[in-house]
Amino acid sequence: MRSVMQRLQRWAEGRLPALTRYRRPESLPIELHRRRIYIVPTGFGLGFSVLLLVMLAGALNYSNNAALLLTCLLGAASAASMLVAFSNLDGLRLAHVRPGHAVAGDPLTLTLEFDSARARQSIRVELADGTIAFALDGRSGTAVQLSLATEKRGWQAMPRMRVWSSWPLGMFRAWSWLRPEQAVLVWPRAEDAGPPPRAPAGDARHMRLYRGDELAALRDYRVGDPRRHIAWKSSARHENLLVKDFEQPQSRPQWQLDWRQLGGMENEARIARLARWVDEAEAQRCSYSLWLPGDEIASSNGPLHYARCMNALAQLP
Repeated sequence: MRSVMQRLQRWAEGRLPALTRYRRPESLPIELHRRRIYIVPTGFGLGFSVLLLVMLAGALNYSNNAALLLTCLLGAASAASMLVAFSNLDGLRLAHVRPGHAVAGDPLTLTLEFDSARARQSIRVELADGTIAFALDGRSGTAVQLSLATEKRGWQAMPRMRVWSSWPLGMFRAWSWLRPEQAVLVWPRAEDAGPPPRAPAGDARHMRLYRGDELAALRDYRVGDPRRHIAWKSSARHENLLVKDFEQPQSRPQWQLDWRQLGGMENEARIARLARWVDEAEAQRCSYSLWLPGDEIASSNGPLHYARCMNALAQLP
C-alpha cells in the first residue's frame, strides 16, 4: 500500500504544476495559502463514506426519515471537517530554521519556528526520520525540533518537509510541502585512533605561573601583602583586614594543529585526524591553533573556537 501511495504521489506531482512549483526551495518566511494546500480523504474517511452510502440506501429503501436525517447530519459534519482541516493550515507560517551541530553520520537537530495570527490544533511536521506534532495559541510562535540524517561532511541542503493535519475528525488530511532555501553544515567525523599532535616543547612562556587579573576570593591580611590589594570596604565590616586574592592559573601548552604536518595522507584522512586533534585539545581545555589551506585560525579555546575550527574543516574541498 505504501509503494502504491508513493507512485500515486509521483504521478500527481508530475501533472500538477502548482505542486511541482512548491517542491523547489523557497526563501524564509514561508506561508501556507489556499493555492498550496491539498486535501485527501484518510482511510477512516473512506470507510466512513462507504458507511454513509449504506445508511443512505437503507433509509431510502425503508422510507425512514429519522435514519435519513441522521445520514444527512453525519455527511454534513464530515464535509465541515474537511473545511476545518484546510483552515487549520491556511495562514500557517514557517518563520525561521535554526540548525544545530552534528558530525557526519549522526542526526542533526533542526529547530523550526512557526507562528500564526490565530490558534491551531494538532499540526504535524514530517521528515523521513520522524514526525512531530504541535499546536499554536495564536499569541506567540512555537519551536519544534526534528532530526535530520547526515551522511558526509560539508553543506547539506534542507530536504522537503511535509506539514499536515487531520484535525478535527480524522476523515480528511490537509497537507503541503515546506522546503526552505537553506543549507546546514555537517562537521567531519574524527578518526577513531591515531598519533597525538606534536606540541611545541621547551617554551617557558607556556608553562610559567602568572598572576591573573580576575578576583578569586577575599582572605585575611598577611605580612608582606601589597597595600593596593587590601579590600578596604569589605574590611570595614570585619574585625581583620581582608586582602583581594587573585587567581594564579598555570597555563597549558599550546597545540599547533597544522595541515602541513600530515603530508602523504589523503585529504579526508587529514581532515579526520585534525578533527580528532581538535576534539582532544578541547577536551583537555588547551589552547590550540589551526592552519588550513587558505585559512589560519589563531590560538584560543572554548566552544566558539571549537565550532569555528570544525566549521573550517567541514568546508574544505
